[in-house]
Amino acid sequence: MNFGQSISTCMGKYVTFSGRATRSEYWWFYLFTIIVNIIVNYVSNTIFLSTFNLLFLYLPMIVSLVFFLPTIAASARRLHDIGKSGWWLLISFTIIGIIPLIIWWATDTKEEGNIYE
Repeated sequence: MNFGQSISTCMGKYVTFSGRATRSEYWWFYLFTIIVNIIVNYVSNTIFLSTFNLLFLYLPMIVSLVFFLPTIAASARRLHDIGKSGWWLLISFTIIGIIPLIIWWATDTKEEGNIYE
């Protein structure tokens, strides 16, 4: 899956927590959200400092909220792809829990006997 396909797939499955997401789909979409957030933060800071318009102060927060649910859904589908439940995302609330999540997100697809087909 390429960059454009992963963005359209993840945004098309905005709050779809069932199914599977390939490793490339997840990481391309994650890269897209990082790039968009960097650009929005830069534009927001530049325009806000010159105009003091409060809309541009809250623009990064609005963009983050727009991408929040698709990112969580893609993360859950990525965990389904390796045979784990999406509920494992809750371990991210413990700081140390982020480490196994990153390892699982980078793990290759589990082909045999996956219940999340």
